[in-house]
Amino acid sequence: MTFRMLRLTPLACLGALTLLLAGCGKPPAPRFHLNMVSAINAKVDAPTQQQVANVLEALFGTPDQPLLPPEVPFKEALIARAAGPVASDIHGRKVGLFREHCVHCHGISGDGMGPTAAFLNPYPRDYRPGVFKFKSTEGTSDMPTDADLAKVLEEGIPGTSMPSFRMLAVEDRQALVEYVKYLSLRGQTERKIYAEQLITVNDKGQLETELTKDSLGEMYFEAAGMWQAAQAKVLKPASSPPADFLTNPEYVEKGHKLFFGAGDCKKCHGTTALGDGQVENYDFWTTEVNKALNDNKDSSKELALIQEYSLKPRHILPRNLRSGIYRGGRRPIDLYYRILAGISGSGMPGHANQLKTPEEQWAIIAYVLSLPYDAGGQLRFDQEQIAPSRETN
Repeated sequence: MTFRMLRLTPLACLGALTLLLAGCGKPPAPRFHLNMVSAINAKVDAPTQQQVANVLEALFGTPDQPLLPPEVPFKEALIARAAGPVASDIHGRKVGLFREHCVHCHGISGDGMGPTAAFLNPYPRDYRPGVFKFKSTEGTSDMPTDADLAKVLEEGIPGTSMPSFRMLAVEDRQALVEYVKYLSLRGQTERKIYAEQLITVNDKGQLETELTKDSLGEMYFEAAGMWQAAQAKVLKPASSPPADFLTNPEYVEKGHKLFFGAGDCKKCHGTTALGDGQVENYDFWTTEVNKALNDNKDSSKELALIQEYSLKPRHILPRNLRSGIYRGGRRPIDLYYRILAGISGSGMPGHANQLKTPEEQWAIIAYVLSLPYDAGGQLRFDQEQIAPSRETN
């Protein structure tokens, strides 16, 4: 088969361009899409999904015109600055901050499925369930504080594609923090509607709903209240560590014994702390995707939807503690939060019950912070760091 080059005269080119431009209208306004994985796991059918979408839009608006449900104490002015298309207001301040800085990874709905997401490892965070890894609050179900989210924006997350946004003005970062909370509140409300099955279809195919102003209010007020309560849930050490605890051999040795004993850290991080212990686990977000895939493996329609609205499942690998990279921060207090409270959504449990005394708690932190170094204080970067079982992931 041969191909011939098509030659167009200048007049033909002009005509083709005119036809092309005539078909180019204003693009449709962006819309939040539903959490289809959660909807499918809750066995919510298409008519019910549309009703949920209508309810959510009435409560939370659209990406261009966000709304807050009545009496939710979030900062509307900051949300408005972060929302909408990229532009400048009458004072010359940038608006549309989320779309400018965050959408390419986190997606217009905050689902972690922006255009670049599939190429990144780890995947960007999906804000909608209200589960955040790096925070200072006590329980895995507690929300992060505003300061926790601001710290991630300011410092980025080492070892991931999340960069520092320290170059943005403080007010811009505050607007992005408030917008992330808004996206999460919307997602939490959606999941509560599915979980409580307040919109259903009866045997005759008719929609039935128990959604009322009061029942909806309970849903979003509960989630909003958790955000408001976060500051009161901050984990506070019982005492400060000794000034020399990081270099004190007795603390490091005690931490070594706890790491392999009461802390049982080797189960996941491995006997060499290279992160090659338990490598077959999935995080919270991927577990939900796997459930949907397994439950609907015989339904081509549902499988297609799940694959469209989720990313390919990957195992979550325990941290290689000898690399010197700490995603939640490398300060001793950052490791205190990770070890005592755990890392929400990751499978990393809190160890407050195993490490009961301040001495034990600071000792294991001293040991973990010593792991990237040899006894002589030399970095181990010239030594093999990756365990064979991690090379294919």
